[in-house]
Amino acid sequence: MNALKRYRFFFVLLIGFLILTFLNQRLGWKAFQLTGNSIINMLFLLPPVLIFVSLLDKWVEKETLIKYMGKKSGIYGTVFSLVLGVIAAGPLYVAFPMAVLFLQKGASIRYIVFFLGVWTTAKIPTAIYEFTSFGIKFTLIHICFGLVFYYILGIIYEKFYEGRSLMKYELNEEKSM
Repeated sequence: MNALKRYRFFFVLLIGFLILTFLNQRLGWKAFQLTGNSIINMLFLLPPVLIFVSLLDKWVEKETLIKYMGKKSGIYGTVFSLVLGVIAAGPLYVAFPMAVLFLQKGASIRYIVFFLGVWTTAKIPTAIYEFTSFGIKFTLIHICFGLVFYYILGIIYEKFYEGRSLMKYELNEEKSM
């Protein structure tokens, strides 16, 4: 029974695919192919990222990360998060393992939220695309407002959440499910 409960989202999606395919076979197969392609893309992208995060875990000392992204890092935390987010490549789900590692090593929630926000709005490939498609004015307005918004959001998160409380769902709890 626990297995059914644990994978209920998968089963709901599977039933949804089957109903969609029953109602409109062409659209159902198209949705199935799109989902399959997304899973394949993720399987090719995620293992190198997880290897990179594992290497970061071993190479970067906790004290070093706290120095540059801890609560008392000041401008270093902002600049470090900005640089990491700007030079990023890939979809946002690649950033989440890095964010969890940063959180485990003692980085401030403010800088993690800011890092994730920079990843979504100001990374180099996104900025280049926006500049060529929408122009410099739109790109600068979008990036500036995005950076300010995510920094303020990071401050708000820091006020409401303690870093350890976000990490309370660990592997031990997952095994007991």
